Amino acid sequence: MSDLTPKQAAAESLESDLRLNERAVTAPKAQDAGLEFIGRITTPWTSRLECPRQGRHDGPLCQIEIFEPWAPALEGIEEFQHLEILYWLHQSRRDLIFQSPANNGEIRGTFSIRSPIRPNPIGTSIVLLEKRENNLLWVRGLDCLSDTPLLDLKPERSSFKPLAAPQKGDFDICP
Repeated sequence: MSDLTPKQAAAESLESDLRLNERAVTAPKAQDAGLEFIGRITTPWTSRLECPRQGRHDGPLCQIEIFEPWAPALEGIEEFQHLEILYWLHQSRRDLIFQSPANNGEIRGTFSIRSPIRPNPIGTSIVLLEKRENNLLWVRGLDCLSDTPLLDLKPERSSFKPLAAPQKGDFDICP
């Protein structure tokens, strides 16, 4: 017997059931790619049904905690207004190859949409850095659940200028 209320059961069903015309496959056994979670993300959202589909720079203030021994690697991050955040969508399904994002029976291939349901559920957001205090960053623009594991963060590419000397490949023009 389930301890879930009818509302909770309906929400759980919405989060896990296939929509009209969606198709799942038997996913290969998960393998460890050697990834190290370097931190944790705290947001206001605890359910996919609450979570925004895309983060917004005027969205709520969220916190990124960097774990030791990685905290010193934040040195200099305040020089950048926008950061690219990579995170592991730990509660996402990994088996859908066709999805119906509008829940209307029209399907698209998983790789043609930005759904969190992916074979390797890696999320990415460009966030606005509000402040840093030691190993904590406060940002706006995330679209993930609270307690999401952090994979990496880096300055957003359009605002980052390489510090290393240029090399030949920087100037190659492809035909």
